[in-house]
Amino acid sequence: MSNPNYNRQKNNNDGVILSSYDNTLIFIVLFLIIVGFLAIFSAGAPKCIIQGTHSTFFVARQFVWFILGCIGMFTISQINYRALNRLSLPFAWIIIGLLIGVHFFGTTVNGAQRWLTLGPIQFQPSEAAKLSVIMLLASAFSKDINLFNTKLYKYYIPILIMVGLIFKQPNLSMVLILLASSMFMYFAAGGSIKLIISAIGMGIFGLSFVFHSYQKQRIETWLHPEADPYGAGYNIIQSMLAFVAGGFFGEGYGNSRQKLGWLPEGHTDFIYAVFAEEFGFIGCLLIIGLFLAFLQRGLLISAKCEDIFGKLLAAGITVSICLQAFINISVASSMLPATGVPMPFISYGGTSLFITMCMIGVLLNISKKRIRRFPSVRQQ
Repeated sequence: MSNPNYNRQKNNNDGVILSSYDNTLIFIVLFLIIVGFLAIFSAGAPKCIIQGTHSTFFVARQFVWFILGCIGMFTISQINYRALNRLSLPFAWIIIGLLIGVHFFGTTVNGAQRWLTLGPIQFQPSEAAKLSVIMLLASAFSKDINLFNTKLYKYYIPILIMVGLIFKQPNLSMVLILLASSMFMYFAAGGSIKLIISAIGMGIFGLSFVFHSYQKQRIETWLHPEADPYGAGYNIIQSMLAFVAGGFFGEGYGNSRQKLGWLPEGHTDFIYAVFAEEFGFIGCLLIIGLFLAFLQRGLLISAKCEDIFGKLLAAGITVSICLQAFINISVASSMLPATGVPMPFISYGGTSLFITMCMIGVLLNISKKRIRRFPSVRQQ
């Protein structure tokens, strides 16, 4: 007689066992979020007091989104990431519906119509478009790397619609993040480098014709902020002053002067400048080092994944998050023109934190190795 012995780590009826999550990635993400809470409290407290609210108002709201993000991250980490392959198209059309809703019913802030407001909740659907585009391209390129395969157009059409709606808001920075992430995923899938270079050249040439007047002014201001020090160039100059004041070791936590009304968006777009003033060059290196460590872990998860869909999904998520961090750091340090891109995990912004943590849930799911174990047979 034979007696099958099913010795599995988890209850998997198909004989598949799962390894644990990538604990290093979890540690890096939690460290970044903790740094974010500290930075938001320090940078946002003065603005809260000016607005007549409690000094912990921004931190409290961010914590609520963090709890929601934890729920989303844990839930997604439990679902087999391969299910996202068939969900990519339905999810994309949902996001398109929300983006259309923004066009008709959206809330306008600082001249941009990017938010939907439902009671006390205000969220930005374009943030979810990042995950949607990554899912669509991972599905498409896992089937065929030929861009001109007509069977893949069903994935390209939603992407083009989302890009068009986001550009209409206007949100050029998000459009650039989506396009850059798309080109990297095509490269990671084995796409033609010549085609990528050609696309970049054509994209730069095309954008020069569709730039709004204020976007052209941003570039001119970035090149010559001293031409309008109390107007368009004000934020750049104040951000540079924060870096200079921070020096090597910084002024100390809570001791930033620029956040006291001098740097208007100190808790969001320019939070890195406030952090640099308080923690100096050492603090800046810490944040850069954390994102580099995140990049390494994410690409390692991608490399170890057994199927092409998971590889592309992990690579796209990792690069998208790190690219957004790079843009925020570059804007705060005046390496790039102002774009309005928040720093993942650190800047104040509930939608950004929630969507980013959901993306981390996908990464954690991919990091779990799926090994098929066959039942052993013992002869009696």
